[in-house]
Amino acid sequence: MSATTATTPPVEGFASGLRSFGSRHSGWVPVIAAVAIFLAMLLAGQLYFGTFVSPRLLSSLFLDNAYLLILAVGMTFVILTGGIDLSVGSVMAFTGILGARLLHDGIPVAVVIPIMIVSGAVIGSMTGVLVQVFDVQPFIASLAAMFLARGLSFVVSLEAIQVSNPVFAWIQSARFKAPGGWYITPSVILSLVAVGVALWVLSRTRFGRTVYAVGGNEQSARLMGLPVARAKFLVYVISGMCAGIAGVVFTAYTGAGYSLNGIGTELDTIAAVVIGGTLLSGGSGYVLGSLFGVLVYGLIKVAISFMGADTAWMRIIIGILLLVFVVVQRLIVTRTRRR
Repeated sequence: MSATTATTPPVEGFASGLRSFGSRHSGWVPVIAAVAIFLAMLLAGQLYFGTFVSPRLLSSLFLDNAYLLILAVGMTFVILTGGIDLSVGSVMAFTGILGARLLHDGIPVAVVIPIMIVSGAVIGSMTGVLVQVFDVQPFIASLAAMFLARGLSFVVSLEAIQVSNPVFAWIQSARFKAPGGWYITPSVILSLVAVGVALWVLSRTRFGRTVYAVGGNEQSARLMGLPVARAKFLVYVISGMCAGIAGVVFTAYTGAGYSLNGIGTELDTIAAVVIGGTLLSGGSGYVLGSLFGVLVYGLIKVAISFMGADTAWMRIIIGILLLVFVVVQRLIVTRTRRR
């Protein structure tokens, strides 16, 4: 009796390894795709423009999108539970104009900033109560919050209010420089801290595990005795609080509060989170993916600016990417259910 040894070709072995990885870590596939798109865009930009990739450009990419990254962190919590929050852009505008008004009236900045953040959290808690207590669909509840926040913005002021407070100026303009032309600002540090805290909460705490469980199967989470109601309420509070922090960062970024700020920002935020790999149906996704979703979004804007093309192309490209990622997500969900 003789034994035969089959040798697996290297290419086939590599493909098999990829399939095995994709099967065991399907939730990471969209995130890896977002990272790959980001790197491919950097490579294509460098080949086309010659001087596209530079420390200054990458630093400004984080600076220009710090507020969007903070909004995306909060939105990731909400979408992971299978919900949606359409109010974040309006809440950011409301907290911004409210803070500008309070500073203009002579209220100390040490009081104003907490008021801005708490105001966002209060509106988020109202959405959470509507969703959890009154069983209102997240789309409708957050839509009501969106109109409420925008209306409150108009009540505070119809005109833009300039902010010349030194603390807000420091948040935006202070530069901590590193060798090679890199720099980072307090607003960017704030956004990265938000990402770090969210990573820890979602991966290391019982609340984080409950958020994933609710999005995966809410009924099973209830049967397991997890605090589903508290988790569904708190994700909207977190989203509102992040919108309040984003209001601080965006007001510092623009140097003024304005009631019309942030129109459409909620859609940009949702797009960035979805491109980053978070399933719209909930239960799968990572804050790290949302970070790269925001970077992809910001890089598209930079590329359009470099090319001098019409800004409409940015919407077209975002739309195409969104469609692709939704299809990829659908395929992942279908394969998961088959297993």
